[in-house]
Amino acid sequence: MNNSVTEFILFGLAHDDGKQKAIFGIFLILYLETLLGNFLIVVTIKTSQTLGGPMYFFLFYLSFADACFSTTTAPRLIADALSQKKTISYNECMTQVFAAHFFGCMEIFVLILMAFDRYVAICKPLRYTAIKSQRVCGVLVILAWVGSCIHSSAQIFLALRLPFCGPNVIDLYFCDLQPLLKLACMDTSVINLLVVSNSGAICMVSFLILLISYIVILYSLRNHSTEGRRKALSTCTSHFIVFVIFFGLCIFIYTRPPTTFPIDKMVAVFYTIGTPLLNPLIYTLRNAEVKNAMKKLWCNKV
Repeated sequence: MNNSVTEFILFGLAHDDGKQKAIFGIFLILYLETLLGNFLIVVTIKTSQTLGGPMYFFLFYLSFADACFSTTTAPRLIADALSQKKTISYNECMTQVFAAHFFGCMEIFVLILMAFDRYVAICKPLRYTAIKSQRVCGVLVILAWVGSCIHSSAQIFLALRLPFCGPNVIDLYFCDLQPLLKLACMDTSVINLLVVSNSGAICMVSFLILLISYIVILYSLRNHSTEGRRKALSTCTSHFIVFVIFFGLCIFIYTRPPTTFPIDKMVAVFYTIGTPLLNPLIYTLRNAEVKNAMKKLWCNKV
């Protein structure tokens, strides 16, 4: 598609100088905390002798995806908070669309793999080692990478077909397909339907798969001992919290027509910056094994 627009203006979260300075400080701290938290989990799992199970293998990739997902949007928001001219080139915008959907989709698939891991561990404990071998886990992660690449490639294919010849102000702090659809100088109803059927379907189907898996897990726990039930519920609760927060926001953003709501920016902030920060907190604060491994790593380094 030929475009007369070579760059976009990101509207951001605020225009007042005082608010922009506050945004810079707050989101810089949040972003650094996100990187630190996820980096600690990655390093702890990689170096620990006790965190070698499939659940921690998947948690390693979830933390990696979280750090990358946050990096696709947070640095631009932080830099733009101190800039008068909040512009992003067409190529950078398309790259951001691809990266955000790639790592966001990767996070969805890893959460599904983690739920599947808990299902096998609780519902089929005698076959757990055979089913969740290192080779099987490696293949599942590769499939997650491939699936993410296919999804983000479909998104960028749709984005590249949009012609832009008029206004170039994106009413958000990063590039995404929904705000780009509003700027395209063509009828975008078909493309919007394809976006919803792509991103929206992934969110909804994944949500239903995870919901059903956790219902089956909770149902099967009735036959376990009190101690086993307590430990399983503790692990599943942390997974369930992450799953509800992430998919609730994902469904709100990607399963609707291209309309604007007052809370859209806050939802986008929580989805792109909040959830990558919350995930390491939830998994470390609710997981004694991860906390103990981190303490050992800290003591060894000190």
